[in-house]
Amino acid sequence: MTTDEPVFFFDCDNCLYDKSLGVHLLMRQKIVKYFVKMGIPEHEAIELRARYHIDYGLALRGLQKHFQVDALQYDKEVDGSLPLDDLIKQDPALRQMLEGMKIKKWIFTNAYYLHGERCLRLLGIDDQFQGMTFADYRVPDFACKPELESYKQAMAEAGIEDPTLCYLVDDSASNIDAAKSLGWTTVHVTDDLEEPLHGDYQIRTIHDLPKVLPHLWE
Repeated sequence: MTTDEPVFFFDCDNCLYDKSLGVHLLMRQKIVKYFVKMGIPEHEAIELRARYHIDYGLALRGLQKHFQVDALQYDKEVDGSLPLDDLIKQDPALRQMLEGMKIKKWIFTNAYYLHGERCLRLLGIDDQFQGMTFADYRVPDFACKPELESYKQAMAEAGIEDPTLCYLVDDSASNIDAAKSLGWTTVHVTDDLEEPLHGDYQIRTIHDLPKVLPHLWE
């Protein structure tokens, strides 16, 4: 069922929690370790991880295209083994911000749903969203950001047809650029506020969202 109700899509990793926690660095280490376990030399694994992330949006997508891998086992050994309980803590200020939003809220992540749910639970905001669009590792050649197909999937799952009623906050410039090309209103979470800027708005932390889109709290 589709409606004309606007939807705010939230990225998860390094967006709902701060990048300074270092989760992305641990994730990179886990991915490289997985490559090495496959028999790829470490120096090559480091290079491939970065290249696949750029070329396909996710290292896993590159692995699936060039190697035979079990995506769910990969998720278990990479995202599933991250010590998130030691890193991500409840964020009362974020919860208060989300509770005050006068708009439908939806998670839009390149992670598998298990990781997304885990992050939301640890942040104490797992009851604040109407749904989640995630990279479905169970599906061969699954869609993920910044592929335009993944944005269309997110819109369909959130029940919205008009892209001008879609908002996205994300820490990835390429993800922001793709959403903006479809007509979404975009907010880039970034430490780099120098040119070239990405998105309609730029903020340093998710907590600054009301500063750039105050009408969503009125």
